[in-house]
Order: sequence, then structure tokens, then C-alpha cells
Amino acid sequence: MATSLAVSTANFDVEVLQSDLPVLVDFWAEWCGPCKAIGPTIEQLSSEYAGKAKVFKLNVDEANELAVKYGIMSIPALLVFKGGEVVDRAVGALPKPQIAALIDRHL
Repeated sequence: MATSLAVSTANFDVEVLQSDLPVLVDFWAEWCGPCKAIGPTIEQLSSEYAGKAKVFKLNVDEANELAVKYGIMSIPALLVFKGGEVVDRAVGALPKPQIAALIDRHL
């Protein structure tokens, strides 16, 4: 995983909640097979949406309090934030077009 995609409790407010752009956050964990399966897609989308939206990965084992705060019960969980609020969410290893559509709805 590219380091630039990682977001943590320490920088979540600045990178996600205070962002002027829509932000897709992939809530994931090392032990999660489906999370690893969509990892390359998340990285591709990060590059493809540069300047239009932000894309981050949040390790739920390292930031459990954020997972609890946002009601993450299953992973991978993809949440879209806009204006500091969750505006969309999806759970599961979705194909790239469906993940892109989550972002596109909020551009």
C-alpha cells in the first residue's frame, strides 16, 4: 500500500473531515482477504481522482475508535465524506466501476 493513501486517527480530521474535496475512505485490515483484493483498485482510484477527490485507507486495527464512531461492522467498508459528513457508504469487495460511482455521485 502506498503510504500516501494511509490516514490515521492523528490526521483524520484534517485529511478527511476538513477536506474541500469529497473523500473516499476504505476501512480495512491486514487480515481481511476482500480488503486486500480491492487494495489495487483503491490505489488506482487514488491516482485517477487526483485533484477531484481524495482516496484514503484506514486500518481499523490501528484506528478502532474511528471504526466504532462510523459504525463499521464489516470490512472492507467504503465511506464517502463531503463537508465533514458521511454522504455515502458501501460494504464489501466491490468492482472498480461501483467504487468509482460512489465517488462520482459526490463530485
